[in-house]
Amino acid sequence: QVQLVESGGGLVQPGGSLRLSCTASRIRFSLNTMGWYRQAPGEQRELVASLTRAGSTNYADSVKGRFTISRDNVKNTVYLQMDSLKPEDTAVYFCNTLPMNLSWGQGTQVTVSS
Repeated sequence: QVQLVESGGGLVQPGGSLRLSCTASRIRFSLNTMGWYRQAPGEQRELVASLTRAGSTNYADSVKGRFTISRDNVKNTVYLQMDSLKPEDTAVYFCNTLPMNLSWGQGTQVTVSS
C-alpha cells in the first residue's frame, strides 16, 4: 500500500514562507499527475496546485503567483514552495495524485498568524 508522507508545515507570520515536502514509496511521482490539497477547519478539501508528468503546473486562483509546485524525480519528492503567506492559507496540507487515487496521508499543518 502506498503511504504518502507530508512534512514541512509550521507556524509562520504573514508574509513568510514555507516549503512542504511529500514523499512516498511504491509510487513514482514522475509517472503521475500530483497535487497539493489543503483543508481548513470547517471547510472542504481543495486542490491548490498540480503538476503533470510533463511538468505542466496549475494553481488555484487564491495561491497563483505565491505558491510553486515542483518535483525531484531522483528523490521521488514533490514540493510546495509557499511564499507571501496569508492567514487564509492556514490549513492542513496534503499531497495526492490527481485525480485522488491514493489513501490520504496525515498531512502537515500550516498556520499563518502574527
